[in-house]
Amino acid sequence: MKIISLYITKELLIYTLAVMFIWLSVYSMFSYLAEIEKIGQANYTPLVALIYVALDLPSIAYSHSPVIVLLGSILATGNLATTSQLVVMQGSGMSILQINKVVVSAAFMFIAVIFIIGEALAPIANERAEIFRAKALGQNIYSISYDGFWIRDGDNIINVKNNFDGKVFGDVSVFSINKSNDLDFAVFAENAILDGDRLRLVNADKNIINETPESTKIQIDKLIEYEELVSFDTEFLESLKKDPKDLSIFSLYRHISFLKENKLAVGYYEVEFYKRLIKPVTLIAMILLSMLFIFGSLRSASLGKKIFLGIMLSLFFELSLRIGGAISLSLGFNLLLITFLPSLLVLVVALLLIYIRSTRW
Repeated sequence: MKIISLYITKELLIYTLAVMFIWLSVYSMFSYLAEIEKIGQANYTPLVALIYVALDLPSIAYSHSPVIVLLGSILATGNLATTSQLVVMQGSGMSILQINKVVVSAAFMFIAVIFIIGEALAPIANERAEIFRAKALGQNIYSISYDGFWIRDGDNIINVKNNFDGKVFGDVSVFSINKSNDLDFAVFAENAILDGDRLRLVNADKNIINETPESTKIQIDKLIEYEELVSFDTEFLESLKKDPKDLSIFSLYRHISFLKENKLAVGYYEVEFYKRLIKPVTLIAMILLSMLFIFGSLRSASLGKKIFLGIMLSLFFELSLRIGGAISLSLGFNLLLITFLPSLLVLVVALLLIYIRSTRW
């Protein structure tokens, strides 16, 4: 039995790696074609474009891993079925449940490796790729940061119009809000420096609001330096310019915690965070759902049609999860429930049907 399990795992590994190679090759070809129009600008050569596309592959492999592992598992077990190897395995005493267990275990190990690569390597490689590309095109590496940002930190609302490198800012405003949500004072400075957990404003004007029933007076104090304790750092500011899907799961968690502490909207980040958490369960549910077609009767339809239907149904299920997340976000439904419930429901139903089919085989 152990030899058969190792054989199935080897077949799954071979087919999954083959699918990944083809998938990434096709994606790389189209990505490279998109970069052709920039070749010739400054120092952007065909080799630089190739390196840029290559550095982006870990994040592509990670984001597309469910489909890759699904296709690899379906094709591997489909090949075992068409060559009657599954029939021989069942004749040797291996049940459908045991075969599915081996398939899911192998797929889960593969997705675990991809998860480590995606969370540890992909963000670094993606950032390096953008810097490498910007240098070759003669662009300022930090040009994307010049747009500045608004951020709420506790009782302060901070506006930075120029973010030079995540530590040095230009044209900074700090608005202090009291418990009644009224403005207490505002500080303006042309330059500011983020030093650890302190934001230091240089040559600042502090506008203190003194409000009485009769009038409102503003007292302006000239300060050589003004310091404000903050709970964000350079890494957090760097994540502000990234799409949630480009952040690691740890950065997403940190981002969500900060936004919740400051009573800010976290919807888009929570959807992506929950999708990452449920990805292994979703993957297993899709594989088990597809396995039902492979172990079905071949009298009503050919195995090729059943494999195709299994893949389409599984991919439709993943697409439905994505659409469900977007709809729940816009309608204000519970994001955790909407994200987890469909995958868990399909997983339970698939396990139940496989168990029933296994007992009747």
